[in-house]
Amino acid sequence: MSESKSLSSGHTMPTVGLGTWKIEKDQCKDIVYQAIKLGYRHLDGACDYGNEKQVGEAIKQAIDEGLVTRQDLFVTSKLWNTYHHTEHVEPALKKTLSDMGLDYLDLYLMHFPISLRFVDFDKRYPPGWNYEEDDKEVTWEPVPVAKTWEAMEKLVDAGLVRSIGVSNFSGALMMDLLASCRIRPAVLQIEIHPYLQQTNYVRWLQEQNIVVTAYSSFGVTSYSEIFADFAKDKESLLEHSEVQSIADSHGKDTGQILLRWAVQRGLIVIPKSSSEKRLQGNKDLFTFELSDSDMEKLAKLNQNIRFNDPGRYANLPIFD
Repeated sequence: MSESKSLSSGHTMPTVGLGTWKIEKDQCKDIVYQAIKLGYRHLDGACDYGNEKQVGEAIKQAIDEGLVTRQDLFVTSKLWNTYHHTEHVEPALKKTLSDMGLDYLDLYLMHFPISLRFVDFDKRYPPGWNYEEDDKEVTWEPVPVAKTWEAMEKLVDAGLVRSIGVSNFSGALMMDLLASCRIRPAVLQIEIHPYLQQTNYVRWLQEQNIVVTAYSSFGVTSYSEIFADFAKDKESLLEHSEVQSIADSHGKDTGQILLRWAVQRGLIVIPKSSSEKRLQGNKDLFTFELSDSDMEKLAKLNQNIRFNDPGRYANLPIFD
């Protein structure tokens, strides 16, 4: 397996990245800096994560100390749902670039195929799913995906981003986007783990020369606090007996097995960790290989369990 993927845009994307979702602001700079020091060159972020300034501070420190140049890094961010109108796309990107202290992004993704009512940057940033502290309802606002995508294509034309893609898109939406786009999406980022393998979809995307980034590689672990009622009876993949057995046979931990399973399927992975040992381990995916038997055992764990579903927590049923 290659340690990088060639994108249809002509650029190259490291196979293993650091995910920054749920990294607290007070820890983010140190964790990202440490990851770069350990050899991470791919950083996956988003406006919605609320820590882009801290990611940018870590990048600046690493560059100032001569650990890397800007060109060594592959930096991803995402357009939030409240900025889908044509006139809001470029300002949203420029806000991200300003927060991160960067002149361009390597990859900009449409975070969800969901357009929500615009929230002014000065009123609340990042806006999240709610609009006021006492407002628990999100407001869907109809903006065609094609219109938002057209505005993202112009970001490439302007040299503000090198590649563009989408996240959390179903197959039907991807087909529709491919039928209308001028610049093809280089990457799709979706939830993939042994409980949600999306085998047919992944195969089709790869046939279309669209690189797939798998998020939530460890399954329920990322969601046990957020969706406690839904997640409480779901067995952790990190503790699953089958995964543990495979890990023991290779002298690896279960997290490395789950990540290697994804990498061996040709996927990009973006695990998060605050532990230096785990950061190093999550990168160590190219010194071993899972056997056909290992892959078959993991394939049998599929249950089509999706954890990140806006239909459950925001009444926006994009996967139904």
